[in-house]
Amino acid sequence: MMDWTDRHCRYLHRLLSRHALLYTEMVTAPALVRGGAVHLLAYNPQEHPVALQLGGSDPTELAQAARMGAGAGYDEINLNVGCPSDRVQSGTFGAVLMLQPGLVADCVAAMRDAVDVDVTVKCRIGVDDQQAEDTLPAFLDRIAQAGCRRFTIHARKAWLQGLSPKENRDIPPLDYDLVLRMKQQFPELHLSVNGGITSLDQAQGFLDAGLDGVMIGRAAYHDPAAILAAADPLIFGTGTARDAADIVHEMIPYIAAHLQNGGKLHQVTRHMLGLFSGRPGARAWRRMLSEGTHRPGAGPDLVLAALAQVSPSPPAPAACAG
Repeated sequence: MMDWTDRHCRYLHRLLSRHALLYTEMVTAPALVRGGAVHLLAYNPQEHPVALQLGGSDPTELAQAARMGAGAGYDEINLNVGCPSDRVQSGTFGAVLMLQPGLVADCVAAMRDAVDVDVTVKCRIGVDDQQAEDTLPAFLDRIAQAGCRRFTIHARKAWLQGLSPKENRDIPPLDYDLVLRMKQQFPELHLSVNGGITSLDQAQGFLDAGLDGVMIGRAAYHDPAAILAAADPLIFGTGTARDAADIVHEMIPYIAAHLQNGGKLHQVTRHMLGLFSGRPGARAWRRMLSEGTHRPGAGPDLVLAALAQVSPSPPAPAACAG
């Protein structure tokens, strides 16, 4: 998510879950290839597994950007064919490309030829007046012929005119059944669902129904402990649920290093505001971080003082054999 899932956010999320696949913000291929913005590829090695999401529509340029991403060590290169923003459309990126499956196929083929890591696609079920029941399977089939085996499908249409990016996340109706039918029609493809998913129980329901994966965006950002802290034991069947207070303590050395390297405290803590959603003291936690991080000299002590306002979490229920 642009302006959200930067490297500080991903480091935090990795502490919450060791196994969830993390994605970068969408990075445009022209910024990397023509703009030389290689700083956009920076990440912490602890973030693995992590995917680089690219935006673009020129096969040669995307291939070069994919090569740069693979060279930087990313585990997957993902092509965004789902973002509906005006800025993205004007560059012929994102959801507008669903109108040109042949071009998307050419981009995927060029990227696959350039790198050894997985090249994947994130798309919508359709755009504007497309009949998604017809155009989505045709789109998947065309891109699969270019060698893509993994898709993440946002289960809403994107309206390229008349709706803002925010409205495109809420107004077009979700059609999860269509995504499930795509898995039945293309059993050989790895299909994940995205859009409107707000709990691990909901995610597990999609996995039980036969889908291969679930992508959770805004819910994981705004309430990361609820989505990610128990993902490893509940979804991946390994490890134990993490406590948000422990995560804060583990973030302290990272924050200190960031400040020592000239960074700003709020660049990290803005991603931590939702860690205690629903717990007593969460409002005081958010207020202290929101109001205090811009003050001169603010550092890890402020974060620990804010943590002291949060009530301890109740002990996890004991496991029982049965």
